[in-house]
Amino acid sequence: MSNPLVNPIDQPLKRNTRGKKKPSDNSVSKYAAYIFLISLCLIWIIPVVFGISTSFRSQTEVVSSGFRLLPKDWTIDNYIATLTNTSTAPILRWLWNSLFIATTHTLLVVVIISLTGYGYSRMKFKGRDALFFTLLGISFFPGVVNLIPSYKIIDAFGWVNTAWAMIIPGLAGMGNIFLVRQFMNGLPKDLDESARVDGASDFRIYLSIIVPLVKPILIVCALFSFTGSWNDFLWPVIVYTDVEKMPVTAGLLLLQDIYGNYRMIGQLMGSAILAIIPTLLLFLFAQKYFVQSINLNSGIKG
Repeated sequence: MSNPLVNPIDQPLKRNTRGKKKPSDNSVSKYAAYIFLISLCLIWIIPVVFGISTSFRSQTEVVSSGFRLLPKDWTIDNYIATLTNTSTAPILRWLWNSLFIATTHTLLVVVIISLTGYGYSRMKFKGRDALFFTLLGISFFPGVVNLIPSYKIIDAFGWVNTAWAMIIPGLAGMGNIFLVRQFMNGLPKDLDESARVDGASDFRIYLSIIVPLVKPILIVCALFSFTGSWNDFLWPVIVYTDVEKMPVTAGLLLLQDIYGNYRMIGQLMGSAILAIIPTLLLFLFAQKYFVQSINLNSGIKG
């Protein structure tokens, strides 16, 4: 039944003008977004392309030619020289050290943050939320503040110049725990109650029900932990003095003294490119999990 207070003649006018946008406005905003994103891509990719191309330049071309995005003559002599230098710059040994450290650190991180996130999300105990937000607030302090105390602790345990100096610190990062806790909070508590009715313990619920559902966010946290451990620069420079035991980031600093002169820039760039290959491949294979982790309920099917 129509409202007698509303003029029927005005109704079609309201339907025709409500919520409509001019096609030109939509097109302009779309093209502006494309131009902005393309500009960002160019700002990021041009230095990367130039660095890769420099690693394939001959030493003569590096010295003689000016700025060229691509080399005139492609050569792999820089990579051969870098890989065969096993005395002063054992790049393969450094890569293996970084791979072992980052992999071990990542596996331990996944175990610790999943257990801790389960405790803060699914278990009830006095002061749970107060403890969580207190630790979260403390984690906002810059990491450089803890460098001296952390080094004294590592030195007291005798871990200087060992892999444990890189593996143990940062295992219980509150940023990762916060992500896992928030992801677990998006899972219905009915799953826990149903499992407890069937006689499942907390550890069984965690291992058989919760972990499979939070796999996307665990993979994302593992990716962050791996790249963070692999790319860490300041801490390994402090705790490592043995050339054979250094990770690749500390080794690259040493290479600046060995290859730092202008005639050996190609070898220095070749070493840097070798150092980024593992993390680049990891991102290519794990990028789909970033999309899954955005939805806090992505673990629930149907």
